Amino acid sequence: MSHLMSQEGFSYKFDPSACATCGGRCCTGESGYIYVNKNEIIAIAEFLEMQLNEFGREYLFKKGYKYSLKERKVQDQYECIFYDATKNMCTIYEVRPQQCRTFPFWDYFKTHKEELQQECPGVIDV
Repeated sequence: MSHLMSQEGFSYKFDPSACATCGGRCCTGESGYIYVNKNEIIAIAEFLEMQLNEFGREYLFKKGYKYSLKERKVQDQYECIFYDATKNMCTIYEVRPQQCRTFPFWDYFKTHKEELQQECPGVIDV
């Protein structure tokens, strides 16, 4: 099981191969925020071959002093604007925000591991 990812301070490991079968649970569900910084906004806009102002209008909203990617409502839940449910994949995976890159190793889950285990089939107890 050498493909398991771990991070110091977390009582679990992560098997990224589980992403292929879970249906994007980390990209869908309750409404939330996917915060992006200036460099991430630029990288995503360039990846999509869009002007920054056009990208901002179409894909961002301001929450307090931060920017977040928009979501779309699908039946009774929400999903990231860049999640493609038909392909079960992120359409901007190569330039996805740091918040997405670090999942499931978020500080919140240090004390909410049970919640994470219900959401993510790739989480393995150690």
